[in-house]
Amino acid sequence: MSRLGSLGARLYRGEVGYDFVGHRKVWYGLSILITITAIVGLVVRGLNMGIEFEGGAVFTTPKTSASVEQTTHAAEKVSGHTAIVQELGDGGKRVQIASVDTKTSTKVKEELAGELKVNPEKIDAQLVGPSWGEQIANKAWQGLGIFMILVVIYLAIAFEWRMALAALIALIHDITITVGVYSLVGFEVTPGTVIGLLTILGYSLYDTVVVFDGLREGSKNVTKQTKYTFSEIANRSINSTLVRSINTTVVALLPVAGLLFIGGGMLGGGMLNDIALSLFVGLAAGAYSSIFIATPLVADFKERQPEMKALARRVRTKRLKAAEREAHEPDDEPDGPVDEPPGDGGVRPPVAVDNGRGGGPAAAGAGLAGQRRQPPSRGRGRGRASGKRR
Repeated sequence: MSRLGSLGARLYRGEVGYDFVGHRKVWYGLSILITITAIVGLVVRGLNMGIEFEGGAVFTTPKTSASVEQTTHAAEKVSGHTAIVQELGDGGKRVQIASVDTKTSTKVKEELAGELKVNPEKIDAQLVGPSWGEQIANKAWQGLGIFMILVVIYLAIAFEWRMALAALIALIHDITITVGVYSLVGFEVTPGTVIGLLTILGYSLYDTVVVFDGLREGSKNVTKQTKYTFSEIANRSINSTLVRSINTTVVALLPVAGLLFIGGGMLGGGMLNDIALSLFVGLAAGAYSSIFIATPLVADFKERQPEMKALARRVRTKRLKAAEREAHEPDDEPDGPVDEPPGDGGVRPPVAVDNGRGGGPAAAGAGLAGQRRQPPSRGRGRGRASGKRR
């Protein structure tokens, strides 16, 4: 068995573990700091919304020797608006220009072809109206809201409302971090980004539901025992599924990382960047929140119940009594090494005993501690009925 597999088995059996729930204030503080950073970035820098949401035109050019900087300068020069240029894998360019309508798109296309020295007929132009982009944005928010409501209802029925509330907080945490990263990095928000956001919500819930299921099984009849508190049972549930969560997250991140760094970065994938970044950040944030946020929140909510407070008191009382009983038990073994007198191979010298015969020094030297046992005589009383000497 590999080391990771052996560690997973020991975590599952409870032989080793980390106190995630006990250090929950640290994780809460870290999550609050990350969330505040994401919100500040979102407020200060905002989101780079694509033309699908704001309206505009997208021009896809054939292979050209012009660089991204030269293409951006040429597009802004002929249109008079800010342009976003991405290099495609075949050497072409994808030029996005906002606030370009149908009347001016043909003119911009021809002038852009002249600046880049390509055939205007080979430039593909797509126009997006602002009303259509607004409809896309509204549908995205509606889909997100419906998903949240369905998730809360399902978890409340399958588990309980406290777990549903904790999972909802973890989902909002994951979405906030992902949107904040988009704002700080400056990636364009496209329909692909929305698809990625909706996808990561399912991945985020996967690890959370796995931990919740183990917690539900481990907390059955929890108030009828006095060995563990609810927080300790929740911590055991996290540790028993920790290696599984790490394995599934790493396996899911590997292909997404390929899309992001190879497909989007090296090959110029365009929309691959938008989907892959949201998936990559969301998967990592979802694995983090299921371990460090969702389950500790459930423990906090449950520990406020009167029966769980009473259970915690009983567990503490039992452990205190056990510690006192252990402290007062006499030790069977001596605390230190026994001092033995020198000589005679460590045999203790005889102890002087007053036998009432006026024993002096000689008698004291010959006496033993307690009554001396004499070896029985082999020939004594043999062959006699009474055993008496005649």
